[in-house]
Amino acid sequence: MNELLDKLSSYNVFNYLFPGVVFVIILGKISEINLVQKDILTGAFLYYFIGLIISRIGSLFIEPFLKWINFLKFSDYSKFVSASKLDTKIELFSEVNNMYRTLCSLFLLLVISKVYEIYLSELTFFMNYGSSLLVLILLILFIFSYKKQTNYITKRVESNQPKP
Repeated sequence: MNELLDKLSSYNVFNYLFPGVVFVIILGKISEINLVQKDILTGAFLYYFIGLIISRIGSLFIEPFLKWINFLKFSDYSKFVSASKLDTKIELFSEVNNMYRTLCSLFLLLVISKVYEIYLSELTFFMNYGSSLLVLILLILFIFSYKKQTNYITKRVESNQPKP
């Protein structure tokens, strides 16, 4: 277990595990939904997975929405890569930036969870097919996450090619 914890980067802790734990704790306080695990190992994996989902929602929906309404403006990616080589703190700032995006997603999902709980009895479709729908939504979420990550890697490779 200690070896596993040693391999977790600060990014993994603050963008996946931390939001997953916070989400589960707050969700248990504001709703009847209790996802707290008694087994620490099972809990760690579940909270990490929940945090991963929260992070992906932030990346795929919150960030593009905030860019679309001109609340955020990003630098050109090749400039980011070049600047990161000169200023190592940019990577740290980017990690913190992603944590804030993930926390925005966390609180949005808490609101959605509470609304879902309030109206669940009126939404018979979700009562009957909620689990199947959740699996389908997660499949779609991770397909688009895979696409975004592939694009990110491609941009990084292209940004590190020698300029002619």
